[in-house]
Amino acid sequence: MSPWQQRPPNGSAAGGPGPRGNGTGRAAERGSAASAAIPLTMMLTGIVGNALAMLLVSRSYRAKGSRRKRSFLLCIGSLALTDMLGQLLTSPVVISVYLSGRPWAAMDPSGRLCDFFGFSMTVFGLCPLLIASAMAAERALAIRAPHWYASHMSPRAAERGLLAIWAAGLAFALLPLAGLGRYALQWPGTWCFISAAGGSAFAAAFAALGLLSLVVTGACNLATIEALVARCRAKARAAQPGSRWGRIATETLLQLLGIMCVLSACWSPLLITMLRRVSEQAAGPCRGDARRWEPHEEWHKEWHKECDLSLTAVRLASLNQILDPWVYLLLRRILLRRFCQAASAVSKCSNAEDRDRAITLSHQIRRTTA
Repeated sequence: MSPWQQRPPNGSAAGGPGPRGNGTGRAAERGSAASAAIPLTMMLTGIVGNALAMLLVSRSYRAKGSRRKRSFLLCIGSLALTDMLGQLLTSPVVISVYLSGRPWAAMDPSGRLCDFFGFSMTVFGLCPLLIASAMAAERALAIRAPHWYASHMSPRAAERGLLAIWAAGLAFALLPLAGLGRYALQWPGTWCFISAAGGSAFAAAFAALGLLSLVVTGACNLATIEALVARCRAKARAAQPGSRWGRIATETLLQLLGIMCVLSACWSPLLITMLRRVSEQAAGPCRGDARRWEPHEEWHKEWHKECDLSLTAVRLASLNQILDPWVYLLLRRILLRRFCQAASAVSKCSNAEDRDRAITLSHQIRRTTA
């Protein structure tokens, strides 16, 4: 998902061919190349990050001490794979449309490319949200119900769950083929997505599923945080070492919180905007009607700001595919040691001084009672 262009090709908001004289044509080509460099850079950054994340996940999965985290690692790897596939299927289309200097209608007179683009945006937008919810639920069960988790959860069960998520995402994105909803060209004419015109139930369902996923992710992560803090304090009071357990728990918690924050910040604006448009039950100016994008003064005053806000919201959503793997990579190594020190001071987890004080205090109490 990468609709990163600021304006339609050739500066024509309606998508019509602009004047291409000698100087104007060269300037337009230079502008297109400069603008296309932004989505190209973002695409490469996302691909590199997701590839590195999958490589590290593969190495961790094969490690001897990773049995307890294999289901979680499968979810992380699946999230990275889904994000990378989404970028590979959508970013080249946007870049080629912009570099061609032609309107979308000229490149896609049948509308099939628009349907494919909207389908890809829907699948690779919904699946990461559902996978993040599955990751949060898996960790909550592993921490809060370890006995049930040990007897019922396995990498094979995680694989089946991930396959079910992908199948559900594909089935949902195919609903327009059955006449339930449709995909339409969006402002500024370089990408397609679900049409929210006329109170679309398809758009409302997508937004509702996305927001529900965010709520489930947040609730499960809060439950996991509560259980981890309680267990860390219990280990500190019992003077148990548990340094390895504390490190693994903190690393997992940081990764969950990081991915949850990225998901919420990137997807909430778009999902809320879609629900607002559906509730208004109006066609709106930002859907794929090229006549609404004519650069006359009335349109500019009334609708340009609203369409730019919607474009900003979908750009934030497209950042999710880029930031997800880097959250995993950075919180895995670079920031973990410093954060562990701060977390240990607060939660008394893996803190040698606090353990020594607890042991000394218990000895003093025993002498006093004796």
